[in-house]
Amino acid sequence: MSTHRAHHPFRALRHWNYRLYFIGQLISLSGTWMQTIAQNWLVYRLSGSPVSLGVMNGLSVLPLLPLALFGGSLADRFPRRWLIVITQSLMMGQAFLLAWLTWSGRIQVWHVWAMAMLLAAFQMLDVPARQAFVVEMVGEEDLGNAIALNSSLFNFARIIGPSLAGLVVATLGEAMAFFLNGLSFLAVIAGLLAMRLPASTTRRRLSGASGDPLAGLARIRSDAILQGLVSMVGVSAFLSMPYTTLLPVFARTTLRESAAPVVEALCRAASASRLGGALLSCVQPEAVAYGLMMGAVGVGAVAGALLAAAYGDAGQRGRMLTWGNLGFPVALLGFSLTRSFFIALGFLVLTGIAFVWQNALANTLIQTHVEDSVRGRVMGVYTLSFQAMMRLGGLQAGLMAGWLGAPATVALGAVVSLSYMIWAHQRYPGIRRLP
Repeated sequence: MSTHRAHHPFRALRHWNYRLYFIGQLISLSGTWMQTIAQNWLVYRLSGSPVSLGVMNGLSVLPLLPLALFGGSLADRFPRRWLIVITQSLMMGQAFLLAWLTWSGRIQVWHVWAMAMLLAAFQMLDVPARQAFVVEMVGEEDLGNAIALNSSLFNFARIIGPSLAGLVVATLGEAMAFFLNGLSFLAVIAGLLAMRLPASTTRRRLSGASGDPLAGLARIRSDAILQGLVSMVGVSAFLSMPYTTLLPVFARTTLRESAAPVVEALCRAASASRLGGALLSCVQPEAVAYGLMMGAVGVGAVAGALLAAAYGDAGQRGRMLTWGNLGFPVALLGFSLTRSFFIALGFLVLTGIAFVWQNALANTLIQTHVEDSVRGRVMGVYTLSFQAMMRLGGLQAGLMAGWLGAPATVALGAVVSLSYMIWAHQRYPGIRRLP
């Protein structure tokens, strides 16, 4: 009986607060993915250049360094629930503003860049608090399971959001995707307000030690395992993750011809549906292919997250993390080399599985290795490593794609990333043996 419970992939959902969080985040994250797809597509449509996509990622790095460490410090000093309510409200306002700019016809590329920077600033205050808040909802016993479920949640939304975004952008335009994302934040805010938390979790002491924003960095530097985990996440984010920045280029160039029959069939089906009618004529059919590719990543990521939730607590985390570290760049290399849309979707499913095994398990292992008093600041450094390197990676990928083309850029990044992962697992052998 205890063994069955230990391997139950959904046991964190027995907590009322986490159930509220799970449902609200599913709705909100689906909206966030819709905005991500629409935002990338809008920049590429307005500029026609992969360099513009890279610049957007590069500019969004600017708020990260000061705000990630500051956000982690806030998460250790103040009630995390209320911090999240505030940051989610700010992101809702950003989505509505972007929708208005697009609907009014005033939108220009620099507007989208500025909105991306603003969103990045809000996320750097939000993410450390959200990640450190999980333990308050489920306790230490179910922390690993809840983190794995968070990853499945994030990536299930990656199926829903991009799939909807592809149709919404193709038929109703980018502004509607931004507006729907703004509405989606209401779900998570309502869930947070409805939670019943013990009084001990709603207060933080304002002491000098807990306010030190560099304490998380010092904690990571003192532990070789934490150094290895954070470095692998950062390198992967810089070299492998930028493939998402270049997917609009694949949709409009490399895979356009092989995707055309699938896209045409979906557009005809949407146009013939009761809900579609004359409104659902695909004026941007390549956006549908883009949404399908992002959805394929989400399918794989959900499968990987559920496996991690079921078996990650059974002494398999280090081994699964290793397979994710190595499998992620290998799957991306296969994706970059194919010219078949269906084969590309298959490689993207594998990419999603490996990505989750790498990042969700790294997140779990980091949180289980640190004390709650410093958890927010450690997760602030982790967030900075992932987000900053991913956005800088998007900048380098956009610039490289303008020179080498998107397929060669993804392939080169995958090869270098794989080489580092092999070296890192030799340098930090204890990671693959972590329970």
